[in-house]
Amino acid sequence: MQTSRSNKRAQLVEAAGDLVLRRGFNRTTLADIAAESGVPLGNVYYYFKTKAEIGAAIVEQRTNDCRALLRECEKLPTPEDRLEALIQLWSERRDILARSGCPIGTLSMDLCRDEESATKVAAKNIARLFTEILGWLESQFRALGHGDKSQQLAQHLAAGLQGASILALVFGRASWCRRRLRTCGSGSTG
Repeated sequence: MQTSRSNKRAQLVEAAGDLVLRRGFNRTTLADIAAESGVPLGNVYYYFKTKAEIGAAIVEQRTNDCRALLRECEKLPTPEDRLEALIQLWSERRDILARSGCPIGTLSMDLCRDEESATKVAAKNIARLFTEILGWLESQFRALGHGDKSQQLAQHLAAGLQGASILALVFGRASWCRRRLRTCGSGSTG
């Protein structure tokens, strides 16, 4: 029975995450999430009392996904390989980025704009995720011997990846994302 409950909750979070990526957090309703997931609206309230709680669950899911991705990159032997793998993974998602933007970046913007205090908690959690990503990038640059410039290089790469996502989304061109990622890759590890 517990498995069924956790499956429904996961189903709701996945549907919410997909909708939020396509429409934005503020334009996605609990009714939309219920319809997308196939879970009756009344049952949604059993798992999530508010939309802010769903926002927090989406942040948690995206945090787990991002951490798993970084763990996969960590298995590679050199920091250069790890950075290149991260950029390659981003590049492989360029069509999604051109359609919807970065799943983490766009959610961050939506949550940070929302004035509801419960949503602000989710926004702080996603800010922590960005801090983790920046820390991971910085550690790769330090391992490459960039010393005091490592933090700046980490910020530059993260901003480049987010910027590529925004341009690809705005212009609907995955090729813009691909071009910017080549620039990020050649400038970050060389």
